[in-house]
Amino acid sequence: MSFERKTDFGPPHYSRFLPPAIKANYGKWKYHEIVKPGVLVHVSESGDKLFTVRGASGRLTATDKLRMFCDIADKHCDGFLRFTSRHNVEFMTTHEERVDDIIQALADIGHPVGGIGAAITSIVHTQGWVHCHSSATDASGVVKAVMDEVIEYFDGRKPIPGKLRIALACCLNMCGAVHCSDIAILGVHTRPPATDDTQVNKQCEIPNVVAACPTAAIRPSTLEDGTRTVEVDQERCMFCANCFTVCPAMPLNNPTTDGISLWVGGKVSNARSKPTFSKLAVPFIPNNPPRWPEVTSKIITMIEEWSKDALPFERMGEWIERIGWPAFFDRCEIEFTKQHIDDFKHAGLSYNRSAHLRRASYMD
Repeated sequence: MSFERKTDFGPPHYSRFLPPAIKANYGKWKYHEIVKPGVLVHVSESGDKLFTVRGASGRLTATDKLRMFCDIADKHCDGFLRFTSRHNVEFMTTHEERVDDIIQALADIGHPVGGIGAAITSIVHTQGWVHCHSSATDASGVVKAVMDEVIEYFDGRKPIPGKLRIALACCLNMCGAVHCSDIAILGVHTRPPATDDTQVNKQCEIPNVVAACPTAAIRPSTLEDGTRTVEVDQERCMFCANCFTVCPAMPLNNPTTDGISLWVGGKVSNARSKPTFSKLAVPFIPNNPPRWPEVTSKIITMIEEWSKDALPFERMGEWIERIGWPAFFDRCEIEFTKQHIDDFKHAGLSYNRSAHLRRASYMD
């Protein structure tokens, strides 16, 4: 089977970058097994074996660290490595005797190995304060604080019943995967934008600002001196920062009212049940940098309660549905508030989230 092709545009064909063992056994893998925490072996129909070592890696990575990874790959993996969608770095080799050398090389530069199978993997996250203009919390800082506390669930020192995926988005526009993660950390604004009426007409295109609001909370307005601006219906505003994205004169960030909410029960997998969206658990926790102790302690409580009596391979959301949401709130010491009442008419519960086809009721 040939992978090569020539095109006049677009990226090079991915087959050019496959390790020889993967290219030779493409489509011929029989099974894979977890050798030990952070190490997989894939076995081909031909009998070939490919060992994968997964190391934790931060999303924000300097060129110096990338060179360190490349040095490990050059020395032990014939120059091949890859990054997963959750920021893990993986090294692949056909030589079993090199596995421990790779693990030690990663340890020497401060990177643990793990995140495979029944474990917590690296937290996928967004930009946070380091770059994003609409963030309600930090990303890298919160993730570092949380992972420092749950690292034993990553490297296998503390076993857990199944996969646990944690994600962070620094605002509800969610360029992270928080809508479908076992535990989701979501930055939230709690106040409407602080509109600078004197600058709106100078810095913004008012029709675009009005159109940017997903809830129609913004409409044109005129001050007494004739200055054109906009006004915000606070009852409609959901604090998404779309307006600030197109209009710098409508900042939403506020260090005293911004914070974090926690969501639980989402997953993409449909192994035992349909894919599910995350549901609100903790409506608001104030930002408390640099270690966010209130956030990390609540997440640890959730993990420990789930680990106590979840069935083998049972995901967080599946466990919650089995014991009931009231029991989950009670065990995790979460207070039920009005924010937990979902009155949005387009709520995810009304949609079919699986890829399975089903007959319409009128056909029964």
